[in-house]
This record gives sequence, C-alpha cells and structure tokens, in this order.
Amino acid sequence: NSKKFEKKLRSIGLRPTKQRLSICNVLFNRKNTFHFSIEELSKILEKNENSRISLATIYNTINAFKKKGYLKEISINSDKSYFDTNITNHHHFFNEDTKELIDLDDKDVQKIKINKSVPGKKITSIEVLVKVANSN
Repeated sequence: NSKKFEKKLRSIGLRPTKQRLSICNVLFNRKNTFHFSIEELSKILEKNENSRISLATIYNTINAFKKKGYLKEISINSDKSYFDTNITNHHHFFNEDTKELIDLDDKDVQKIKINKSVPGKKITSIEVLVKVANSN
C-alpha cells in the first residue's frame, strides 16, 4: 500500500512524507468509505498512527486530495465541513445531535425534479442533505 499511496500523493503534487503517508493510510486503507472533519481526522491520526501531524499539513493534504477528486467535501453550514472518501454522487443524513454524517442510498430518495435553472449553467449533480435531531 505504501507504494500506491506514494503514487497517489505524487499525482496531487505532494511529496510522500511520513505524515502524508499516515493520512493516506487512514483515508484509503479501509474497506468502507467514511466521513470526517479535519478535527476528527487529526484525532484519528494521533490515536491510530501514533503521530502528531500539524493541522496545516492535514488541511493542505485534504484540500489537495479534494481538488484532484479523491475526496468530496460536504458543507453542513458556513463553518462546518465534512469530507467523504466516497466520491460518487449520493445523499446524506446529518445527525445534529451526534454530528455524524451518514450515507443515504439513492433508492431511499425519489427522483428529484428541479423547476428552476441558472442561465448559462447546467445541473451537474443533485445531492440531498437531510438534517435530523432527537424528536423528544
């Protein structure tokens, strides 16, 4: 996997340092895709990889992966973003109580019809974010 991660890092124009390889290991060395914020990723790296990586390094690496299309960013509000290793067009639940982002299958959402257009633009994807909270 190390060689594969080195190649991936070079493809986004980054040198494959020990810290960046650790980030790749956490993001891409898994069976299931996952959602994370920069802060959550920092905690996972500290715990799993036993290494302290600066937030700047994490942020820059994640944004380089996003620009290249290896990650997708999901904005919850103006100051909270999550990243997703599943880069296909798909929908999400956002649990406002636990701050967890959960995939929502296409089959669980009926066809969405948009009745307005933006002049000179075409719709490239439609992704629904459903916010949920405890009902008590």
